[in-house]
Amino acid sequence: MGDRLLVIDEGTTSTRAMLFAPDGTCLGSESAELMQHYPAAGLVEHDAAEIWDKTARCARAIVDKAGGPDAIAAIGITNQRETLVFWDRATGEPLAPAIVWQDRRSAAICRELKDAGEEPGVQARTGLLLDPYFSGTKIAWAMKNWPQLKEAGERLAIGTIESWLAWKLTGGLHVTDATNASRTLLMGLGSGGWSDGLIDLFGAPRAALPEIVDCAGRFGETTLFGGAIPICGMAGDQQAATIGQACLTKGDTKATYGTGAFVLTNAGERQPASKHRLLSTVLCQLGGRRTYAIEGSVFVAGSVVKWLRDSLGLIGSAGETEALARSVADNGGVYFVPALTGLGAPWWEPEARGAISGLSLASTRAHVVRAALEAMAHQSHDLKTAFAADGADWGSLRVDGGMVANDWIAQDLADVLDVTVERPGFTETTALGAAMLAGVGCGMFSGLEEAAGMRGAVEAFEPGMDAGAREMRLAGWKAAVAGVIGG
Repeated sequence: MGDRLLVIDEGTTSTRAMLFAPDGTCLGSESAELMQHYPAAGLVEHDAAEIWDKTARCARAIVDKAGGPDAIAAIGITNQRETLVFWDRATGEPLAPAIVWQDRRSAAICRELKDAGEEPGVQARTGLLLDPYFSGTKIAWAMKNWPQLKEAGERLAIGTIESWLAWKLTGGLHVTDATNASRTLLMGLGSGGWSDGLIDLFGAPRAALPEIVDCAGRFGETTLFGGAIPICGMAGDQQAATIGQACLTKGDTKATYGTGAFVLTNAGERQPASKHRLLSTVLCQLGGRRTYAIEGSVFVAGSVVKWLRDSLGLIGSAGETEALARSVADNGGVYFVPALTGLGAPWWEPEARGAISGLSLASTRAHVVRAALEAMAHQSHDLKTAFAADGADWGSLRVDGGMVANDWIAQDLADVLDVTVERPGFTETTALGAAMLAGVGCGMFSGLEEAAGMRGAVEAFEPGMDAGAREMRLAGWKAAVAGVIGG
């Protein structure tokens, strides 16, 4: 067996396979874009068969690059969380479109449950809120609206993306790791197991659900690439990024700015409870012991840049945004609230819609683009305020994701949040975290502390904004958000 680690990083807009050396060096990457489908306003779907086909193709290319399966010690999987797949155990084929985490179709179900007074009990048991974001509400909608799922009977399998990939890789292993399970609204956060009461509340068929396992261990093996390779690591993308950023001590905080923006603070081994509409979630489970995190989720981050490019035509590429932001002295009074799929934490307004306000004849394309980028820091400040109110303020912030390759955004985060922002030299920390888990799972590392050496060097951005300018920016943002949510 070799010492290379193969990571499958299945995101919202693309799937990738990456090859890592034990020191964290990335030795190769192969990616493919994924098609998102929008059948109606608020609905977002994937084709699970496309996800598997492109994932397998990328993984095969990386196995070949490594020199064959014997060069690879283990596979780690990390995935877009909450996205739900329904498939037939007999054929291994999808029975319906995959419902993406951004999808809002279960908003009415969430309202009904909230009106019935269910949210406090759900939050106490799961650490989550009643929102279309989470997988359980998607199951509730699907079981009511897609008759082919009930018709499948015992053949029905349901799982998030890592479950789907594990099934396809192994030909029938039906597992989910604790981090992904903790995002379903079906797992008891304290017990770490499926909750009968929650399963009944959302009408989920228990027999269709996967077994909950640790984030590192020998879960199974694939023989699809010319030889046996064990699958030894699994975690949802945001937890994997937190591990990849070496946030292994209570209080360590990371923020990933990808399609959405997600902030997690290590909360230690005691189950946290938020009083300010943040989420409590599993950060990692090893040897049956869970480390928890407090999380704030923003639904639209990098996807707003894609929207500016593809829907409005204001930019030709994401790379143009930094120069445009720097080309104007400030936002010119323009604010962009990117609630294109609702507002996440701490607002949790699934039906809110985006708005660009403060426009005048002096406003230019650059002002609108800058306002869209500034929204990253503004939304992050809302989260920081909520974290602080829960006793988990950020002393510094470790950032990653495609958006923070933009130096302007990294500096703006430091300025508006008034903290040091650390950006690692290798920003694909989601994949790195999955590699670390796979390394632990196959015995390459004794634990995550040893594996953390894979992270490498970091660059620091120090705050430099005048306090008055910061307050003015945030006051304008507060007014813009109030206009969207009517508060």
